[in-house]
Amino acid sequence: MATFQYIALTKDKKRVSGTIEADDQKQVGSTLDRQGMRLLSVKKEGGFSLSNINNIQIGNTKPKLKDLVVFTRQMATMINAGVPLVRSLATMQDQTENPVFKKIISQISRDVEGGMAFADALQKHEDVFSPIYINMVRAGEAGGILDEILKKLATQQEKDASIRKKFKSAMTYPMVLIGITVIVFIALMTIVVPKIGGIVADLTGGADLPRLTQVMLQISGYMTSYWYLIIGGLVGGIIALRRWVKTPGGRKKRDQFLFKVPAINSIVTKVAIARFARIFASLMTAGVSVIETIEITAKAIGNSVIEEELMDAAKEVANGKQLSDPLSKSDTFPPIVSQMLAIGEETGQADTILLKIADFYEEEVDAAVEGISSILEPLLIVVMGGMVGLVAASVLGPIGNLSSQI
Repeated sequence: MATFQYIALTKDKKRVSGTIEADDQKQVGSTLDRQGMRLLSVKKEGGFSLSNINNIQIGNTKPKLKDLVVFTRQMATMINAGVPLVRSLATMQDQTENPVFKKIISQISRDVEGGMAFADALQKHEDVFSPIYINMVRAGEAGGILDEILKKLATQQEKDASIRKKFKSAMTYPMVLIGITVIVFIALMTIVVPKIGGIVADLTGGADLPRLTQVMLQISGYMTSYWYLIIGGLVGGIIALRRWVKTPGGRKKRDQFLFKVPAINSIVTKVAIARFARIFASLMTAGVSVIETIEITAKAIGNSVIEEELMDAAKEVANGKQLSDPLSKSDTFPPIVSQMLAIGEETGQADTILLKIADFYEEEVDAAVEGISSILEPLLIVVMGGMVGLVAASVLGPIGNLSSQI
């Protein structure tokens, strides 16, 4: 037998910790279960720690947004039809195909069946369920309108998924063109230019080549001789950049940069405002306090610049001001947002107004994405043609000089 350290939850929801002798971790769980406690985490003394044994996920198939939307929509339907929450969760567990999500739903079901609130059970899986999701469910449980809240959550998730899908779809062709352009450039500089350069040098008998031809041959020489350094530098640079962007300072610099890029800044702003309006309206409808709603929404938008503005706005709202007042001074939020929100605050229909703002800006995002896609496509074709033209000019220049000398 071995000694295990454990953390468990008693029937009155108190956390307790201690040590116990058992053959394995499974026996620890069984022993505590007979004592009326539920195991949260266990580790063998001097061994590897298993934080929250109930949350172990086999594989790396994290639930997708589609899985979460289906789960939310069907849960809303069943609860609205009067199906008990535990039975609804059991049904969803049977229907879910994703093995990791199936395991998560099973854990949530056991927690709820053991007397835990649905929102608290979801909070144990914060890597799957966002703070917005958890807070709205908690508000729905408190107000007895869980089915309505779940419907709003499903709609919100579907809107987010729709925006992402449209953006990815519109960017697919330009990204393919960029990939082809890079491949063509590499092929020309490492295969075509060296061979043609040798032929041209033989034809000209070592005479001075045009400046453009010399530059292209030098670039080609560096790419063929130091390809490993170039590839290593690019890979290392990409990894370093991605890690830097994940830091608070990196995120802020990235977001500030995106707001300065022509055409892109418009899309970033409209996507952020659409998300702000829809999330804020959903949380307000669920009965979440205004200050908490602003803070949750700020973190959920995914833009550090707007997050900072909203957190500053939350402080002003806490001092008695309406949210429309600090937003009217913002450099990011267009005047129409603060003006419409002010009308909503005066009439007591801020949530309805915000949903209209969200619908408007989602339509604007669609138009903006289509517009930038239509601009990028011919621009990238011109870039690709320009690269091929440079190579052709570097080859034809010395041949033309040679012909004139003959």
